[in-house]
Amino acid sequence: MNESEDIVMDILEIMKERHSVRQYKNQTIEPSKREEINSLINDVNAESKLSIQAFYDEPKCFNSFMAHYGKFENVKNYIAIVGNKNDQEKAGYYGEKIVLKCQELGLNTCWVAMTHGKSKAEIERGQKLLIIISLGYGKTQGVPHKSKSIVELGKADQSTEWFDRGMEAVSLAPTAVNQQKFQLELKNGKVTAKNLGGFYSKIDLGIVKYHFEAVTGHEVK
Repeated sequence: MNESEDIVMDILEIMKERHSVRQYKNQTIEPSKREEINSLINDVNAESKLSIQAFYDEPKCFNSFMAHYGKFENVKNYIAIVGNKNDQEKAGYYGEKIVLKCQELGLNTCWVAMTHGKSKAEIERGQKLLIIISLGYGKTQGVPHKSKSIVELGKADQSTEWFDRGMEAVSLAPTAVNQQKFQLELKNGKVTAKNLGGFYSKIDLGIVKYHFEAVTGHEVK
């Protein structure tokens, strides 16, 4: 395998290992890991024009009725994704890039749409809090989500190894309430993704596109 194939295999392995985790240990995130996360967030903000903000040792956001209802326990770190209301797909795309980096650093995460309290995020005029990612050392590593078959999630006018590999990555993408309301299509060498509607499905589509592009190097329209 050459170096780029190694990287692809590595990221696919990270995707396979990453599951949603809602209960965390009472273990602080080391300064070196915070630095790596913050550095990636700075790069992502510069590229995406989102305002992603990380908070550490801040338990108040998840000390709420909604968080307990969502079965969250001991969440003391989180990442708030702030942007314009039309930035939902972007939030999913770049948020998942950060989620997979956290997994690589040995940390656990969960995408959180509603079941949290008030965050400390700074939100400027014209912006809104799009979604939050909980972060920390999980009590467990979580469990794989059930997935629709790859045939249901994508179709292609030709059989290519890279599209199959991309679809494997896509099947591993987390989606709101595990709904997987999307479909990818390969036609005349171009890949397009269609949003089939549903709760937070624009964010889901961004996550899905990141999974496909990170593993294949092929852009999704």
